[in-house]
Amino acid sequence: MFAWLAANGGTILVSAILIAVVSLVVIKMRKDKKQGKSTCGGNCAHCAMCGSCHSK
Repeated sequence: MFAWLAANGGTILVSAILIAVVSLVVIKMRKDKKQGKSTCGGNCAHCAMCGSCHSK
């Protein structure tokens, strides 16, 4: 078991870092959504959802 962990240590480390980064991004996005922050750029002329998120 230890030999397998030693042989794959780099892959395990990189995977753990990627999982942590993705988790932090998802947590940040959920927190921003709860606070009412939006990723909307405000350019409704080129948006498929034009008129459904902003009042005219």
